[in-house]
Amino acid sequence: MGVRKDGWGTRVGLILAMAGNAVGMSNFLRFPVQAVQNGGGAFIIPYLVCFLVIGIPLLWVEWSMGRFGGKFGHHSTPFIMDTMHKNRLWKYIGVFGIWTNIAIAAYYCYMESWTLSYMFHSISGSFEGLDQNGVASFFDNYINLGTSTFGIPWEPVLFFLVCLFLNTYILSKGLEKGVEKVAKIGVPLLIVFGIFLAIKGSTISAGDNGAIYDSVDGLNFLWTPDFSSIWSPSVWLAAAGQVFFTLSIGMGTVHCYASYVKAKDDIALSAMSSGWMNEFVEVVIGSFILIPIGVAYLGLDGLKEMVNLGALSLGFKTLPYLFMQWGDIFGAISSFLFFSLLFFAGITSSLAMGTPWIGFLKDEFNWKHKPAAWSFGLIILLLALPTIFFFKYGVFDEYDYWAGTVSLVVFALLESILFAWGFGITRGWQEITANAEIKVPNIYKYIIKFVTPVLLLWVFIGSLVTPKDGNWEAAFQGDWTLDDSSIIKTLMNSKIKDKLANATDPDTIAFLEDQLFYVNASRLLLLSVFISFALLVYIAYKRRIKNNQS
Repeated sequence: MGVRKDGWGTRVGLILAMAGNAVGMSNFLRFPVQAVQNGGGAFIIPYLVCFLVIGIPLLWVEWSMGRFGGKFGHHSTPFIMDTMHKNRLWKYIGVFGIWTNIAIAAYYCYMESWTLSYMFHSISGSFEGLDQNGVASFFDNYINLGTSTFGIPWEPVLFFLVCLFLNTYILSKGLEKGVEKVAKIGVPLLIVFGIFLAIKGSTISAGDNGAIYDSVDGLNFLWTPDFSSIWSPSVWLAAAGQVFFTLSIGMGTVHCYASYVKAKDDIALSAMSSGWMNEFVEVVIGSFILIPIGVAYLGLDGLKEMVNLGALSLGFKTLPYLFMQWGDIFGAISSFLFFSLLFFAGITSSLAMGTPWIGFLKDEFNWKHKPAAWSFGLIILLLALPTIFFFKYGVFDEYDYWAGTVSLVVFALLESILFAWGFGITRGWQEITANAEIKVPNIYKYIIKFVTPVLLLWVFIGSLVTPKDGNWEAAFQGDWTLDDSSIIKTLMNSKIKDKLANATDPDTIAFLEDQLFYVNASRLLLLSVFISFALLVYIAYKRRIKNNQS
């Protein structure tokens, strides 16, 4: 059993760190986009239901798994899962809990660096006088490594290095003096900034600074359910998917944070507190910024058109333009505050992604904390470079899809099966409720055992074989043509191959051929990293056997 000197200083710090892990940029960008794309109010009800029957149960599962593994000195999922069942394969399934964080951090830190850059560009006046197309072109030029308004060649690389250094330096200070301290500052600040922008954004009247609609029209859209579409499987799949993104479940970060909780400490109330804090930030603050402002200046149809381009396009190509409608000074300040809260949301999440790798090296190979932290920074640097230099070919999106989407569902499904059926729901329930400071409803014992795994399986299968245009009605009637967004079609590169088959321009053909190469290369890179981590787990396992025999 390992002896850990690292740990949390206070319970408040732990909860804020857990909340910071969950509260990320998706709270302010992805959630509003998902809500608009899936019918506004028609999305909110399935979303809250999924939060209660998938999100809360998985938070309890991951917190209790982490605390249980921590009793044996384990602080990463491979050997946390290994303690819960005698089957040796579980430790290799636990590799997801390290690999996912490394792969996500590689592109997430890069995206996080955009917010840092946009903070400086906002306050320096780079967006003044730009129309919507001008702001969009600014972002396109930025990610294509063009020269910025600061006159800095390869500006994204510079800001990425600064951002990565900040992450690694904070991680090197440990949990209490590094991660916890940042969470105590960053989480309250992003909430304060968010509330300010939410109040301003939700109180715009038609005619104010060129607004064409009242911002309350956006809130009405969000909170008025359309019961005709509320039973659409696509809406429910989108809602369940957002729950994964927003709570950072299925990653291994919650396990790692919870593994440093003392055995006598409560995890039931702590898990609930961090979960509901995230929901407050996302549903109340996040939705009160982007949607009302977007509707006020673009109209509902205009907003829908923009969100179809994705969360990143809306956040970085559109919002600076909308903020500048409030005047050069107030608009610049508002833009600065928005990208500041995105930065705080981002860094509190990316810090969490480094802890499983650090815990693994310390536990299994007796590394000191600082070298382990800096090794994380080095790995992220090397793995992130393809997302920076080959962004236009879709490498960034590939990382996000396989590590930030598919693997979350797969790992969450497998861990729910382990907890409820391998470890056993009786033992699992005892672990959840041990020293609990709240009464955990008994119904959740059956939800965790039956409902949550079934819903996770449904989410996975639904993503695997998504029908054309999400038309489940036609699919159930026998016309099951797979959509290009399905996992199977994505793996086959159907979208790129279709474009390539229809292309006639030589430059377009050359670009698509290059894109096909880089997409497949990025997948092989991610796969090789996973295999490498699995090999390290195998070596660690053999070391344990050898040490036990000696």
